[in-house]
Parts: sequence; structure tokens; C-alpha cells
Amino acid sequence: MLIVGELINTSRKPIKQAVENKDAEYIKEIARKQAEAGAHYIDVNCGTLVRNEPEIMAWLVNLVKEAVDLPLCIDSPNPKALEVGLELAAERAQPMVNSISAEAERYNSVLPLVLKYKAKVVALLMDDSGMPDTAEQRIAIVRKLVAGLVQAGVPEDDIYIDPLVKPVSTGDSAGVEVLETLQFIRREYPAVHTICGLSNISYGLPNRPVLNQVFLIQTMTAGMDAYILDPLDRTLMGFYYASQALLGKDPYCSEYLKAHRSGLYQKD
Repeated sequence: MLIVGELINTSRKPIKQAVENKDAEYIKEIARKQAEAGAHYIDVNCGTLVRNEPEIMAWLVNLVKEAVDLPLCIDSPNPKALEVGLELAAERAQPMVNSISAEAERYNSVLPLVLKYKAKVVALLMDDSGMPDTAEQRIAIVRKLVAGLVQAGVPEDDIYIDPLVKPVSTGDSAGVEVLETLQFIRREYPAVHTICGLSNISYGLPNRPVLNQVFLIQTMTAGMDAYILDPLDRTLMGFYYASQALLGKDPYCSEYLKAHRSGLYQKD
């Protein structure tokens, strides 16, 4: 199971302000807190700052590298910013690219970077026809993306399929379609990983943490094995460690017990 800490993202007001103020210590503190809370990768995203995104990406990546020893997930819609981040991140460990899709322009611009830096890659289930609505549409894109990436030389173990979580507020079947897609991937592509931005499911609804927590459990049961989330949410992390143990993915409950002793999840 892999957790990508999502907090260094300029779509979040505190991070945007820290970037604008060149508050390096705040950025490094957020990186350290996520690492201490159990993140395995740190996501770096400054995609809202389009005017000088490559320069900001370099600044952020260097700060995170100073703060923590973890590998980085470089997150951008801009191939130039992706390459800047990947070049710096790859100096330490295998980076992750967030993301490639089956959209022709995106696929053709990102795939060379994945291969050049031997990166793990988040493969988002979108193509040139737009965002899929049904599990069947998602499955067709899964087949296309996995076949193309593997043929290009990307190991299946480095592919992380993002089934495109939509807010359940926009359609009653939004969660079910994701679960059906996950079950297909686990059955047909057991060596391929799955990942998602968990909080998308609750957008637009009240008491979002409850929805996020339940969807975490549902998706883990269906086979999800990586998440982009806030590792500082101790209640959510409690559900994560408990689900791992109850699904038989935590031998002797060792990670659950370690997290308990370290206070990494809410105990009351």
C-alpha cells in the first residue's frame, strides 16, 4: 500500500501564500509532517501558478528534498514543469508522474518523460472523448492505457491506474462505477496498481470526512492499493491502518500496532 501526501499543492490557500511569500520553512514543515504521519511519497503541485510554474516547481522540489528523504510525486498538467521536477526528484529515488492519460496530446507529451526518468506513473482514465461515466467506458480506457504503456516499456508494477473518482453529488453511481472498475483491474491486471484522489468523492456535500472514510474502506476492499490523501487526517489514517489489518494485508498487524504506538491515528 502506498500513500502519497497531497498537501503541497498551490490550490490550497496556505501553500499558495507560502509560495508567494517565499516561506521556505513552512513548505519544509508541511513536507516533514506528512513524512512523519506515514506518507511514502510527497506530491508537489504548483499547477495553479501557470505564469512561472517550472521555476516554482524547481523551488518546491528542492525544498522538499531538503526536508525529507522520501521520493516525490511530480504533479502538473504542464510537461515542462513535469520535466523540471522529475529531473530534480530522480536524483534521489524513483519519482512518480501525476499524470498521464489516454488523451493523445497528453499521452504523447508525458510518455517520453516517464521513460526518460524511469518513473512510476499515475494513469488517469480519460481519453479524447472526455471523462467516462460508466465502468464499461473506464475499462476500455484501462485496456488501452495498460497495453500502450507496457508496449512502450513501462513495467506493470510502475503503472498506477486512477479510475477517475467523481463526486457522488453529481451522480448516484459515481462510487459504484469506481468500485466495479477496481474489481476488473484486480482480476485482469494483478500486477498493475490503482490509485485515486480520495476526497473527490465527497466534493459538494456536507460532512465530507465521513464520505471519504467510508469510501476508503470500500475502495480498499475492492482492491485499491494507493491513495493521494492528507496523511495528517488522523481519523482517516486510522481507517487506513485498520482496513489493512482486517483485509489481511498487514502481517501480524505490525503496521497497525506500530502506528498505534506512534500515535499516527485517532484513538478515541
